[in-house]
Amino acid sequence: MQTTIRIIGIDPGLRRTGWGIIETLGNSLRFVASGTVTSDGDMDLASRLCQLHDGLAEVVHSYQPDEAAVEQTFVNKDATATLKLGQARGIAMLVPARAGLRVAEYAPNAVKKAVIGVGHGEKQQIHMMLKVLMPKAEFKGNDAADALAIAICHAHNRLSVTSRLAALMG
Repeated sequence: MQTTIRIIGIDPGLRRTGWGIIETLGNSLRFVASGTVTSDGDMDLASRLCQLHDGLAEVVHSYQPDEAAVEQTFVNKDATATLKLGQARGIAMLVPARAGLRVAEYAPNAVKKAVIGVGHGEKQQIHMMLKVLMPKAEFKGNDAADALAIAICHAHNRLSVTSRLAALMG
């Protein structure tokens, strides 16, 4: 007998961290909720990270996901921006881990491939495929849409990830 699995996808960012929650049962996907946690750009870095932590913790507490997936950080030309993104990503991984969830990580190209079929694509293609895969999905902005795409990527890959982890542990 299959069980419904609730997945939270998280798209980390220091200004805006997107989140999206889906349920998967076998091959079917169901939209649950999505949104964005924001931080105040006028505050110091530590306070902004606290805002992201508290906002994501509230989402995890409210929706009680079973598993989490976070997008991997890419390195860009601005080292300071990359470090700040890495710190926001740390919060995105810490919150579900502290809630007892296993956290999977996916490269941006793997997420795009899982949703639109190719590793490179435009945001509009992701938005369009989200509506095809989950017609009732609602998302405001790219951050929430990307988070839903990350959750879908995990739904497609979770069995192979779970099998690998079980083999390593057992």
